[in-house]
Amino acid sequence: MGLWACIGAINAFLAIACGAFGAHALRERLSPEMLSVFETGARYHMYHALGLVAVAWLASEKGPSANVAGGFMLAGIVLFCGSLYALALSSVRILGAVTPLGACAFSWPGDPSRGSPWAREPDGARAPYLVNRPSSEIAWQASIEVSRKSCSAAV
Repeated sequence: MGLWACIGAINAFLAIACGAFGAHALRERLSPEMLSVFETGARYHMYHALGLVAVAWLASEKGPSANVAGGFMLAGIVLFCGSLYALALSSVRILGAVTPLGACAFSWPGDPSRGSPWAREPDGARAPYLVNRPSSEIAWQASIEVSRKSCSAAV
């Protein structure tokens, strides 16, 4: 699983650390509104860290086309979550303008109307759960597939 699994694990660790930091160290320092913004960043950071682990599985099963989703998920974490963390800690409202760019990065890879490379796989076959779906849904589908395989292997 390699690179994406490692990047996903590091991001999961960072998401947990940021969540704990927000829950304990920032509770008394931030307004309830800014604390909520910080917590939203930590929550989406974890969702997409798990998505990166799913991308690692997809890359091993479906080949290098899954790397595009990983790159966009990582960019989304930096832009979306990073801007929410910075906004909450600094209260500089203009940082909120960066957040939608991260949301776009989270959703771009699965939409062929935006030029997604996943409309077809290299052999010309349709990629059934890679077409017309945002990267978070692709990660969800991959996690379900991994769970099914793990459960059937355990039985």
